[in-house]
This record gives sequence, structure tokens and C-alpha cells, in this order.
Amino acid sequence: MTKKRPTVALIYDFDGTLSPGNMQEFGFIQAIGKDKAEFWAKNKKLSEDNDANGILTYMYLMIQAAKNNGISLRRESFKRFGENVELFDGVKEWFALVNEYGKSIGLDVKHYINSSGLKEMIEGTPIAKEFENIYACSFLYDVDGIAYWPAVAIDYTAKTQFLFKINKGIKEVSDNKKINQYIPEKERPIPFERMIYFGDGDTDIPCMKMIKEHGGHSIAVYANGNSAKRATALQLIKDNRVNFVCPADYRAGKEINMVVKRILDKIKADYEFQRLLDLHHKKIKK
Repeated sequence: MTKKRPTVALIYDFDGTLSPGNMQEFGFIQAIGKDKAEFWAKNKKLSEDNDANGILTYMYLMIQAAKNNGISLRRESFKRFGENVELFDGVKEWFALVNEYGKSIGLDVKHYINSSGLKEMIEGTPIAKEFENIYACSFLYDVDGIAYWPAVAIDYTAKTQFLFKINKGIKEVSDNKKINQYIPEKERPIPFERMIYFGDGDTDIPCMKMIKEHGGHSIAVYANGNSAKRATALQLIKDNRVNFVCPADYRAGKEINMVVKRILDKIKADYEFQRLLDLHHKKIKK
């Protein structure tokens, strides 16, 4: 009988972490005849003037702008916009590299998205197939298949709930029962100490800090050449909110690749050490 491999979860923010910009900036904003600065300034004003959640306001603006410009916001339209989303160097090849390394040391690696971006657009990217689950904002669609209202809106604090869903093996966003059920730590599919969180800034702080405090590992990433993002990432490690800071270059042999390999080595060693402890504690009961 083949021994079951322990599962490790790699959890990613999307915008600024796997992609150098906000996903709405790759196709959608151009389609409505705006530039990104104008769109986000309008969203900031709408949010502040109404003391509203900035995620809900950007989703509202997308729907209104699409109506005003004769754009049909069907699920397929979002996926087409997703095809234009730019990714950091090495992202497309990253998942196979990490999966293979994990397998070589006896780990089962799974990948998850935890994002305030749009699920429908992420589903249109070439890496969508790599994820066990995509937790992100999404829309409700009318009988004609056109987006008309937010279904899920995820801000920086709401992101933490999905860490518990991964921890307990819950895929459905709508599940409000199992998430509150007591499940002993040892019976949860993916313990927090076997999680690695990737984020780029302020909106990821609650998740990165929580994972770190529960024995997992957090990595703050920044785009090469972006001094402001680098400063933000370095401040996070200075404030003890993350374990590591790396450029968002996912190619083989680059720093983030080496860091993740060492984390996986540690996770496997800790797992085997715990198994050894458990084995010796069983001797007492005999």
C-alpha cells in the first residue's frame, strides 16, 4: 500500500503577486475608453464619498461602464479579458516546477488563489487550470447571462476566511455550516503549518500574518525595478508580518524558487519528525 503524501497548500494573491498590475487594466478599462488612473481615481472617490467598500464600488463601476459603452459583460467576456492579463516571468512554468519538486521529496502540492480580483477573469488566464480552487470576487448573472450584481466581494479582511476553508477542505464560498463546525486539528486536510502564502502588499497583511503566526510561511513579493513595492515588502518583514521577501520572478533558479524549495524541505522534515514523535508516544500506550 502506497503511503499517503502530506498535502501542502501554496496560496496566492493575484494582482501584484502573479501579475504586475490589476487585472481590470488588461483589456476591460481600454474597452470602456478609460485609462487605469482615471478608473481607479473614480473608484476611490465613489468609495470615499459614500463610505463604501472599495471592492463593491469597483464591481459596480465595471457594470455601469459596460452598460454605458455597449459592452456585454457575460462570463465569456470576462474570460476573454482574462486572456490578456500579463503574468510575471516564469509564472506559467512555476506550478510544474514546484509540483515536481514536492513530489520528489514526498509532498502533494496544491495551489489556490485568494484574490480581490475577479474569478471570471482569472478563469480566462492560461494558468487557471493549475489551481485547486479560485477564491475571488464574482458576479451574479441574469437569464441572458449578463452580469448584474456582485455575488462575492472579497476585501483584505474577508480573505482570511478562505484560509480556514482550505484548512478544512471546503471549496464552496456559500458554505456557512462546515466552516463553523469543530474539526480536530489532526483531522483537517491542510494544517496551517503546511501553507505558504504569497502576497504583494497591504491587502494581504491579515492573511500573511495569520499564516505566519499559525506556523506556516508567508512570502512578500515585489516587481523588479519597483522601488515603492520593494520598500513595502521590506517593511512587512521588518514588522515581522512575513517570513521572506523576494522579487516576483518565478523562473527556475531565481530566489523565490529556492526559498520555496527550502520551505518544502522544512515542511517534510517537520512532518516526518512529528510522525516519529507520535510513534514513540504510542509505545507508552502499549
